[in-house]
Amino acid sequence: MRKFLALVFALGLMTSTALAAGEPKILADSAILVEANTGRIIYEKNPDDIREPASMTKMLTCVIALEELNPAQEVFMDSQAVMAEDNTLDWSTSDSISARDMITAVMLVSENGGALALAQTISGNVDSFADLMNDKAQALGCKNSHFANPNGLPNPNHYSSAADMARIAVYCMTNDTFREIVNTRRTSIHWTYPKDKWSELNNTNELLGKYNGANGIKTGWTTAAGGCLAASAKRGEIELIAIVMHSTNHDTRFDDASALLNFGFERVRLVKAIDKEQTKKKIFVRGGEKATVHVSVEQNLDFPLMAGEDSKLLKVAYDLPKIVDAGNGIDAGQVLGEAVLLYDGKPVARAPLVARESVDAGFSVGSLFVKLIAPLLS
Repeated sequence: MRKFLALVFALGLMTSTALAAGEPKILADSAILVEANTGRIIYEKNPDDIREPASMTKMLTCVIALEELNPAQEVFMDSQAVMAEDNTLDWSTSDSISARDMITAVMLVSENGGALALAQTISGNVDSFADLMNDKAQALGCKNSHFANPNGLPNPNHYSSAADMARIAVYCMTNDTFREIVNTRRTSIHWTYPKDKWSELNNTNELLGKYNGANGIKTGWTTAAGGCLAASAKRGEIELIAIVMHSTNHDTRFDDASALLNFGFERVRLVKAIDKEQTKKKIFVRGGEKATVHVSVEQNLDFPLMAGEDSKLLKVAYDLPKIVDAGNGIDAGQVLGEAVLLYDGKPVARAPLVARESVDAGFSVGSLFVKLIAPLLS
């Protein structure tokens, strides 16, 4: 489910068409509120302004670490990581810890040296890891971001925007392990060396346990960046993500995020928009052992509507070829087209249409017929 929804989001953030009166009063200079499954924008304030993301950077660092490292892999602290500015934990250069516990420390207590150690473990050095971060951000559709380090400490070449942070946050929350970690209020981590060393961690995200439905994600603060926060909450089937950048101080970032989330929960409802059963289509196959292949979306898609929007204006169109070449064969699950969700005639979301069965390359009477009629279908 999560991977499917990530594909929907990766095609872009959709802006609300009907913002209700009574917009949230927030102090942050930049902010955005999105629905987590589709990335639809519910509210925005200077979303593309370039700002320092501070420790919200660590969302990207840790999701990359979860994808690149085995959870039990040892992460070693060197002198650079031990001497990092504003380290929370008591490190020595001989220390090592599992990747899972290090990621937990980085996300819960914003461990700066731990973020460096993860970067060095994955890429060998910070500069190479920053390249990996920037490649990932670009793949997620980020437009106003450049990352120079894995922890968000001030650097003139390290910046992002509220909209880009939302793109990153939505992607991160498609990872079940990431979700579990950022929803943890307190826990303990244990060193692999020395084996008797451990530490208790208390999450810096003050919304957890206080705001109804809060389940993540990451705080951030530097003098230059001001108060930053990526906050998520889920009530029923609705999950929202709020990004706050350059709020006044440590406390106002939580007030701002709460106001954004309240605004969303009061106005957003989910409606079934793309039904798996209703998207079943058939494509002709040329050069295959079968003459046709069936496609559909992998999961139903619910779409967030705002107050005043009418579900009757939602329609589904299909971006799908009439004929596909078997080539080296068609694999079950291979993306062959898209279901395009329209609201009042305008595209607002896309979901991949995938092959429901495999088709081997080869010969069949049916595929020969498809070859003959192909000029008429093109």
